[in-house]
Amino acid sequence: MDKKSAHIKQSGIGLYDRPVRNAITAIEIVAVLLSALWLLGAAVFFFVLGPGPGGENPVLQGLMVMMAVFLPVAMIWVAAIAARTSKIMREESQRLQTAIDAIRQAYVAQAQGRGMTSEPSVNKKLDEIAAATKKAETVLATFSSTRERPLAPLRPTPPPAAPADSTEQAHLPLGTQPDDFAPLLARADFIRALNFPETTEDTEGFAALRKALRDRKAKALINASQDVLTLLSQEGIYTDDMRPDLARPELWRRFAAGERGRQIAALGGIRDRTSLALVAGRMKQDPVFRDAAHHFLRRFDKAFQEFEIEATDAEIQDLAQTRTARAFMLLGRVAGIFD
Repeated sequence: MDKKSAHIKQSGIGLYDRPVRNAITAIEIVAVLLSALWLLGAAVFFFVLGPGPGGENPVLQGLMVMMAVFLPVAMIWVAAIAARTSKIMREESQRLQTAIDAIRQAYVAQAQGRGMTSEPSVNKKLDEIAAATKKAETVLATFSSTRERPLAPLRPTPPPAAPADSTEQAHLPLGTQPDDFAPLLARADFIRALNFPETTEDTEGFAALRKALRDRKAKALINASQDVLTLLSQEGIYTDDMRPDLARPELWRRFAAGERGRQIAALGGIRDRTSLALVAGRMKQDPVFRDAAHHFLRRFDKAFQEFEIEATDAEIQDLAQTRTARAFMLLGRVAGIFD
């Protein structure tokens, strides 16, 4: 036996080899005995007892004799062949089942062998996931902590100009950036920029976006929003397709005041289970996605606090319908802000 045949028999496939069958089995022996008994009985009946009186047709009588003698014998052999075929089929089925069980056991043993060799790498991966989860929980706890409501406006007021008769240049306060003297960003432009341009022909959207990008704080939120929207699109999730449940402006103001938990759960108006499951899986497996999501949530939280101070209820409702706000609802539910 060569190595290939030995491997086949060792894996269990050799159990399905066809058995060597005897030419005569118990079924054939029984059929022969029944046939002999029937022929013997027919011979005794016709030759010993003799035909009865009467003038029947000899041809018809001979035909009846042949049928009475050989038809039962034929039926006996048909039954014998059927019984033998049934027995063969049962044996073949049993051998096939045995071979399948052996192959399954060999496959399971082989898979377990591979699993034992890769166990250190699996444990290492599980440790990395646990560490990443703990880090995410720490970040979330920091983000979800309540804090005092800020009193600063969206853009700090520039210092008063120097008197006209002054010959010296006014001294700028330490840490003042040139962007601080840019024109204040209108709330309508801020809302329009958070929704991003609808199409390439959306001139109003591009104009509002350019104004917002000149504002340092608004630019930080827009960049964070663009990052998470791009990452969500990689999973086939587009906020344009979402139809969230709109919350009352009072809830948004309570959120800006630092309230968290189930009291403001209505803010997480995204109910699409598929999107929530995809984002939850990506948050657990992709540290880049997780960091971008938490960075976006912090930026939105801070920007909305400043926006809400002077915003009307209608402006808050308009902001809640932007692409950025929908991304906040989705990521906020996954991050547990509304739990």
